[in-house]
Amino acid sequence: MELFFLGTGAGVPAKERNVSAVALKLLQEHNSIWLFDCGEATQHQILQTSIKPRKITKIFITHLHGDHIFGLPGFLSSRSFQGGDDLLTVYGPTGIKRYIETSLEVSGTHLAYPLEIIEINEGQIFEDDTFTVYCQELNHGIQCFGYRIVEKDKPGELLVDKLREAGIQPGPIYKQIKDNPISTTEEGKTIHRADFIGPDKPGRIISILGDTRFPERNQSFVENSDVLVHEATFDHDKAALANDYFHSTTTQAALLAKLSKVKKLVLNHISSRYQQADYQQLLQEARDVFPNTELANDFYVVPIESK
Repeated sequence: MELFFLGTGAGVPAKERNVSAVALKLLQEHNSIWLFDCGEATQHQILQTSIKPRKITKIFITHLHGDHIFGLPGFLSSRSFQGGDDLLTVYGPTGIKRYIETSLEVSGTHLAYPLEIIEINEGQIFEDDTFTVYCQELNHGIQCFGYRIVEKDKPGELLVDKLREAGIQPGPIYKQIKDNPISTTEEGKTIHRADFIGPDKPGRIISILGDTRFPERNQSFVENSDVLVHEATFDHDKAALANDYFHSTTTQAALLAKLSKVKKLVLNHISSRYQQADYQQLLQEARDVFPNTELANDFYVVPIESK
């Protein structure tokens, strides 16, 4: 599992940063990729990577400002020509369905794959055997959501030494024991998995927020995340400006990470007023509050290791 940042700028594309798009690569866990926002030229950014559009099976839109959705119609269209024939599901605020359907209809675009569009409300929006996804409304100028992706706990390691002590030798029976609550050996012995397996391995948690001010209610939503992706449109000294435009500063994002006991904070959605020479200052402002902070650039990768 890893996060791949395709666009880390705010508002408009810049030479150093394209607008918002983050890919969550789940190739080992799901053989798929989930995309969070799809700003203008996202498909151009993808061309610079090894990401295959046909592998993108879910797109989560935080809100309907142009820097988060203007690349969506083009990507949906291009996926038809790049081997994509699996179902693609788009989640987003009220209006995302009309935006997509109108864009495709007016442009005469016909997709070669099934498309599902789900307009979301707060709470759980998806669950399968591996992941549960929740959303929460944020404090922004229009309806905007953050997403919390929770990997389900995995069974612990098989206690091989204990199995041998019980007279059960290695072989296909080991996999059978791990995969089933109760198994029976060739000799007719009943084995209860719970007696021969270690503690469950906790699943990973990733929180990806859209544009937001710093309301306290975000704290419980992102609590204990392994990675929190949070906007930092402005530097510390521009707190009043951030508040006026419904955005956050570097130190506000860091404070949320600290209060929420997350493990790593990644800053993105950086205003184009900041150039490369400013990045170290922005990063240091956040690290002074929450040391385990990174500042994402386009094509920045964050591995999320199993616990």
